[in-house]
Amino acid sequence: MPELPEVEVVRRGLARWITGRTVAEVQVLHPRAVRRQPAGAGEFAALLTGATFGSAQRRGKYLWVPLDDGETSMLGHLGMSGQLLVQDPATPDETHLRVRLRFTDGGRELRFVDQRTFGGLAAEQAEAGDPEATPVSLAHIARDPLDPRFDDAAFAAALRARRTTVKRALLDQTLISGVGNIYADEALWRSKLHYDRPTESLTRPLAATLLANAREVMNAALAVGGTSFDSLYVNVNGESGYFSRSLDAYGREGEPCYRCATPIRRAAWMNRSSYYCPRCQRVPRPR
Repeated sequence: MPELPEVEVVRRGLARWITGRTVAEVQVLHPRAVRRQPAGAGEFAALLTGATFGSAQRRGKYLWVPLDDGETSMLGHLGMSGQLLVQDPATPDETHLRVRLRFTDGGRELRFVDQRTFGGLAAEQAEAGDPEATPVSLAHIARDPLDPRFDDAAFAAALRARRTTVKRALLDQTLISGVGNIYADEALWRSKLHYDRPTESLTRPLAATLLANAREVMNAALAVGGTSFDSLYVNVNGESGYFSRSLDAYGREGEPCYRCATPIRRAAWMNRSSYYCPRCQRVPRPR
């Protein structure tokens, strides 16, 4: 699933290509793509047709674009395979095209493509008085490490107060958003922390180091367009990211650790995989 860097790449593309443009037509080609819309495809199309888009925003893995009524935003989640593409109208339809938005200027259209249909779009009420027009359904989602309003001290305190393990905490979107399996493993490797390390055992400096490493790895991924392991994640122009070539732990089972040359291990973890160095990231002692 795309994580913060990949979604931020898409957000930047949307901000460039659709800000200030007015929707002329909405075509919903698969109802599942707008399943979060209370009254379905007709309501989604009615709310967007004639609306002018503001600048795209993001919180963690969620995207939204404010509408000019000041009360509504188009919310998007890419799921496992969703793509928001800006295409020339003459470009043939993609095999898994689910939603098409045409604009009054006749220029490039916005297409939502989703092979597995786990993602989706919706037109939602925005939080009253919020200059970013954040959809109300995102109120419980924490800010992410690249948000300038992210509170480092509050995060460290909340992390140490949790009675859980460190990777579980990193994936808790109510504590810190945007961090998924890939960047959690990468931040933990850089911090020399095992994924099952109890959060209450972290010192304040170690919690700060973990946060700094999470930021560092996500900024590095963002600089090269994110991480693509297949053709499902692309930016709005259909281009893949290249950070998979720079991963230190994730996906490197059996390959030597870049610090100590010990083979990287993969462990089953919460229906996922965790990649770690058994020497650099020692298994924690039993509580």
